[in-house]
Amino acid sequence: MRNYKKKQREEAGLVVPFGQIPALLDGDLTLFESRAITEYLAEEYSDKGEKLLCQGCKKLKAITKVWLQVEGQQFDPIASKLAFESVFKGMLGMTTDPAAVEDLEARLVKVLDIYEARLSKSPFLAGDCFTLADLHHLPIIYYLMGTDSKRLFESRPKVSEWIKKITARPAWVKVLSLQKQQ
Repeated sequence: MRNYKKKQREEAGLVVPFGQIPALLDGDLTLFESRAITEYLAEEYSDKGEKLLCQGCKKLKAITKVWLQVEGQQFDPIASKLAFESVFKGMLGMTTDPAAVEDLEARLVKVLDIYEARLSKSPFLAGDCFTLADLHHLPIIYYLMGTDSKRLFESRPKVSEWIKKITARPAWVKVLSLQKQQ
């Protein structure tokens, strides 16, 4: 089956290094890495749906890219490991390491303190509008809000308010609904 899927991908022109998913084939362009895919889609199809990169304002676009980097370099490495310890290990029949959770939470607190300061100046990370910088946080936040680590987010009023806004977005609600159907 695995070779069949690989053959199907190759026939479709979807050959990606490392055999990674997600992958995107758009005409003659093949992309992998979810962040690259979302940035491409936000720019290429900016005339449809939400303006996730704020095309008209170079400064706002630059601020969005800063917060995209913060998510990818500061938030996600810690939050993903925390989700692995707190959620995914249990799903895999493994035992959570309480010391690792404690260390990761202490590191995440420092990031969330910076988020709290930023969100005291604007409703979203890049400014007044929802952008990719906010969107990229949704999957891991979803998992962490189902753990004891939820208190780290809820104890910061601006972070808590931001999470309520981004998780209430119709597209995210639809994603969760579709996920429950599987």
